[in-house]
Amino acid sequence: MILGGDFNIIRGAREKRNSNYNDRWPFLFNAIIDAFNLKELDLSGRKFTWANNLQNPTFEKLDKILMPTEWELKFPKSSVQVLTREISDHTPLFMDTGNPSSSNSHPYFKFELGWLLREGFMDMVKEIWASVQMGNTPLERWQAKIRRLRQYLRGWAKNTSGTYKKEKKALLDKLDELDKKQNTYISMKKK
Repeated sequence: MILGGDFNIIRGAREKRNSNYNDRWPFLFNAIIDAFNLKELDLSGRKFTWANNLQNPTFEKLDKILMPTEWELKFPKSSVQVLTREISDHTPLFMDTGNPSSSNSHPYFKFELGWLLREGFMDMVKEIWASVQMGNTPLERWQAKIRRLRQYLRGWAKNTSGTYKKEKKALLDKLDELDKKQNTYISMKKK
């Protein structure tokens, strides 16, 4: 079993860029981690995973992936990469076990929030949704509609979003660059 996500707690003062620090909760959190014989996977890419939106922001490492030591023996090449923030104030984490995937399935479908802002998108979705009538039960009909919508949107996105993908990638790369510069600046300032 692996535990990962926003724990909303830090493990020590080194995980916060702010002088407002209380050791009580980190002490309890570390005691629980030790009691269950867990190990935190180190992050690559940056030091902090969360920032508030104040003029002088506080940066903290709230997001973590914890694993039992047996997992480490099974997957010694495991790593965690900090990805680019898109909408949240948290940076997503990507865990790689280091083992090649045996899955030959289609890539996961990812709905882009920006699609909702595109002119005609909602009408297109309504039209596709209404066009599917297969299934004997409400659940089967819903599944058929979702399957068809996902299939259609996957193709639609490939054909229409080339320009938007390039713009989005450029913006996300710039955001990532600024996040990393901020992290570097903070690290250098502490020394």
